[in-house]
Amino acid sequence: MQIILEGAEAETGQTPKEVIWTKNKAKLYRYKSGIEKQFPVPILLVYALINRPYILDLMPGKSLVEYLVSQGFDVYLLDWGIPGDEDAHLSFEHYVLDYLPRTVRKVLRTSHAEEFTLFGHCMGGTISAMYAALFPEKPLRNLILLTTPVDFTPDNMGLYRIFTNEEYFRPDVLVKAFGNIPGELIDIGTRLVTPGASYIDTYMTMWDRIMQDKSMDVWLAMNKWVNDGVSFPGAAFRQWIRDFYQQNKLVKGEIRLRGQRVDLSQITCPVLTIAGKHDHICTLPQTEATMSLIGSQDKEFFVLDAGHVSLLTGPEARKSLWPKLRSWLEPRSTACYSTNCARSSDFTTLPIALRGRASVKTTARGIL
Repeated sequence: MQIILEGAEAETGQTPKEVIWTKNKAKLYRYKSGIEKQFPVPILLVYALINRPYILDLMPGKSLVEYLVSQGFDVYLLDWGIPGDEDAHLSFEHYVLDYLPRTVRKVLRTSHAEEFTLFGHCMGGTISAMYAALFPEKPLRNLILLTTPVDFTPDNMGLYRIFTNEEYFRPDVLVKAFGNIPGELIDIGTRLVTPGASYIDTYMTMWDRIMQDKSMDVWLAMNKWVNDGVSFPGAAFRQWIRDFYQQNKLVKGEIRLRGQRVDLSQITCPVLTIAGKHDHICTLPQTEATMSLIGSQDKEFFVLDAGHVSLLTGPEARKSLWPKLRSWLEPRSTACYSTNCARSSDFTTLPIALRGRASVKTTARGIL
């Protein structure tokens, strides 16, 4: 009854970290490690503007951040924070052209590195892809896009095709009414995509665990995160609905940020795109389109037998996602990994999937 009335309480985001930079509400965290750094290329995690980023560091044993740190990576996370009424004007121009470049400079100075890996999740991946398209040269070494929507063709969007239809949905009305769009309102739309799972299965799982006297730690942590939404800055929300969902401008090459055209073909660094087969929030076609749009020769599309959230916290995370990230990042996070290196005698030490192939498409169970 306490859970239903007051919400779940759980200790999340437990991997030790420190704030090394702030801008407005945003904070840049560097995660502390008790082991020596193994790779000279740091990882910058970029989360979505909605929900809280501690899903990436949910709890010990269920934390992507904890895993990456334990493998010897220097890990940073950009938390956009909770916008106030005064932030309703913030748009993707601010996030891509102001916040991210300054964040990158701080990461490089702190880690004493010349290059970095940009790792975007969900909308944070879309933001990261736009940054990579506008700043394709060094210091960007690698780009990882986790459940990242890129192609908003109506047939690819599931029920969101109906929810965001331009004929019925006008974002200006909501922005005028609220300024920042309340997280609760966004949450309702997300839950209605899979109402059975959102409103029934969650509590069936709760009772199942209670009746079988199983640990409730993970359930409590997940339930806390699901209900811990963040307001969407009004200007960015208007852009997200109009330019992406309703007009699909990113795929068409029509997104302009302060006059700069976002052309995904300008992305030439190694790219790993990861998707969930059962993801209803960001469908497979929305993510797979990235492979044909970017200009990278070293690119891979990896599919997991999971949904949008279970991909991070379910059985597939530890079994498939984490090892995949390690194996993909390791050769690309060394001092020598480039076209010149690939032509040298070191070429034979690279993963087989990279030798003489422009791209590969795999699932957790192997090559498709």
